[in-house]
Amino acid sequence: MTTTADDVWQLLAELATAQKETERRFQETDRQIKQVNQQLGKLGNRLGEFVEWQVRPSVVRLFRERGVNVHELQSDVSVKRIDGGLEIDLLVVNETEVVLVEVKSKLSQRDVDEHLERLEKFKRLMPRYQNMKALGAVAAMIVTDEVANYAYSQGLFVLAQSGESMVILNSLEFQPKSW
Repeated sequence: MTTTADDVWQLLAELATAQKETERRFQETDRQIKQVNQQLGKLGNRLGEFVEWQVRPSVVRLFRERGVNVHELQSDVSVKRIDGGLEIDLLVVNETEVVLVEVKSKLSQRDVDEHLERLEKFKRLMPRYQNMKALGAVAAMIVTDEVANYAYSQGLFVLAQSGESMVILNSLEFQPKSW
């Protein structure tokens, strides 16, 4: 059986049609992946809100138990200035001390490092706290021993889920770093 020019043209037309269908399917798959990623992002944000609402009720009590007599709680503090900005999940305050609390579902070393950077620029960006002792804390539902030890070594309080409540993991002898 010989292949004629018409056969070749027909095969090329079928190949072009198949290629267009493949391209359409790739575009549809790409669109679905973007939708799933968007939904996962929203779910991640909701999980973060859930964790923050788990930490919120206990944070003032926990710090008071550690001798930091705070009485004011602010959440979702955002500062934007010409020379920079920062966001603080929870700010726990009294007349002389302020504790910046970063809340995550699972705490990583990178989260700790980013919070340390936040603490370094806090007083510059929020000068009303300039004369106060600033302390740092990280809180999460999941905190590995390795990350907890790293955060301790950086002078941060570490709060984590224990049973139905939040606890400070640092020993009673822990001396936090102040900024």
